[in-house]
Amino acid sequence: MSVTLRKKANRNKTLSTYYLDIYQNNNRTYEFLKHLKHIEKPKNAFEREQNKESEKLAKLIKSKREHELESNDYNITPKFKQKIDFIAFFQDFINAYTKRDKRIVEATFIKFKDFLNDCEIQQLNTNQLDESIVYDFKTYLEQNLNGESPANYFKKFKMLIKTGVRKKIFVSNPAQDITIKKKDSIKKEILTNEDIQILASTPLTNNEVKRAFLFSLFTGLRYSDIITLKWQNIDLKNKLLKTIQEKTKEQVIIELHQTALQILGDPAKNTDFVFSLPSHTACNKNLKNWCKKSGINKHITWHCARHSFATNLIFYGADVNTASKLLGHNSLRYTERYTHIVNSLKEKAVSNLPNINL
Repeated sequence: MSVTLRKKANRNKTLSTYYLDIYQNNNRTYEFLKHLKHIEKPKNAFEREQNKESEKLAKLIKSKREHELESNDYNITPKFKQKIDFIAFFQDFINAYTKRDKRIVEATFIKFKDFLNDCEIQQLNTNQLDESIVYDFKTYLEQNLNGESPANYFKKFKMLIKTGVRKKIFVSNPAQDITIKKKDSIKKEILTNEDIQILASTPLTNNEVKRAFLFSLFTGLRYSDIITLKWQNIDLKNKLLKTIQEKTKEQVIIELHQTALQILGDPAKNTDFVFSLPSHTACNKNLKNWCKKSGINKHITWHCARHSFATNLIFYGADVNTASKLLGHNSLRYTERYTHIVNSLKEKAVSNLPNINL
């Protein structure tokens, strides 16, 4: 454990600011004493005396910090650690995070800042983060996200808080007794091959939405990937689609089904978008009207195309590993959930067979 008093010069090198270089338990932090300035070239006795007073006070603060850090041996959180900017602490946590799910941690950070903005909280120190704020953030996630996302984001948020507790930034864990029950993001609304055929035969006023959604049913692309898809991502010669997913930033390579190739038609310039679509809300409204018109009594959104693609792949014989690669999943755990849907569909198919009188 060490606390070293240092100075950092300004751009003109006329003034320096005192700061503490704090090293403990293999962690280094800095505390800037912004109100304590050192004049680099004092011009008179007054400025020299000012320097002496600033240095004296800086040394006193250094001594106090050393005393506070020693209190860690008695499981006491130093007061200066309780007043760290929580957003800065969160950002430092992300910068040091190296695991594959870093994308979820970053998304959680964005949602937390949005939450603070909605609550009109401009500044939040670690000593201000209490159970009330954590509970409100949990509610915010549940109200603004769907499926597994609220639970996944909150799990990363709790991991952040636990890290702060270990580093004695928090006196206690304000998130310890607050949880979000995980929900299955896979909905029952799966379009079977028969459903897809009915939709394909049913006209839709916005034909571009129809083409794009059918293309998603045969590629598993999300709406965010469909709207950014360009002809440079399509290799018609080898019947391949190559793109970087907007959500995961992972590359997917998909062999294009003959139906998908028919939907594409003649190619345009490499820089042209393959589809020209309205907003996500407008697209889902079109899908709702389309299903109603076709007689399909299911609540279909754009993401159902991805679920349907995955389910139909496995239903018609693809192994989980292959399906996972086509979907661009980081883990087989996400893809394996579709096997339960497929098993349920197969059981229903068998039970629907007509009885025979013997």
